[in-house]
Amino acid sequence: MTDQILRGVREHFGRGSLALNPAETVFINCPYDQEYAPTFDAIVFASACCGFVPRSALESGDLAVPRMERIVRAIFSSYYSIHDLSRCRGEGDERLARFNMPLELGIAMARRYQTKGQKHDWLVLVPEGHLHGRVISDLAGFDPERYDGRPESVVPAVVGWLATRLTAVKIATPVQVLAELPRFLDEKARLQSEWGGKAPWADLVLLARAAAARL
Repeated sequence: MTDQILRGVREHFGRGSLALNPAETVFINCPYDQEYAPTFDAIVFASACCGFVPRSALESGDLAVPRMERIVRAIFSSYYSIHDLSRCRGEGDERLARFNMPLELGIAMARRYQTKGQKHDWLVLVPEGHLHGRVISDLAGFDPERYDGRPESVVPAVVGWLATRLTAVKIATPVQVLAELPRFLDEKARLQSEWGGKAPWADLVLLARAAAARL
């Protein structure tokens, strides 16, 4: 990664080596807390290993535009999205559930029915034992992928789905992804240290793609 490339992608995500082709992008809709971080990193890296450019609400985008508008734009400019509903259950002293993830899943479902030509495709992830059928009964008829909360469990689910998409440009096996994941995480930790924990999203994507290229 050269300084020139990094300057280009920081100026506007989607230029240079990260020019966005909707057919090769996947929007990741998931929690961003520290507990979930290992799962998030695994999904991001697995997406890169299948040849896709991962996108998320962490993209800086145009800060003058409301966050929801930036999320909608990202979903509508991606052929695929991954939605983890693991936080749709009571948490904390007040037993509150988080509904950002199902809200954005609804946007992705609407995108599928409102566009012509290539329809939006999405994957729903739920932890083992999650009562999604009772929480969101309208998902009846769909088969979400279950996982046990560990990267070793979520990577096969994500890779197995992305590798079978029509526009997948690279096929990596879950074993390959998991073998290279620790090295990617070490590199990410160094990058975050250099940025005081605030590394630009574009830099993280470039790092994931560079690590994926070693497979």
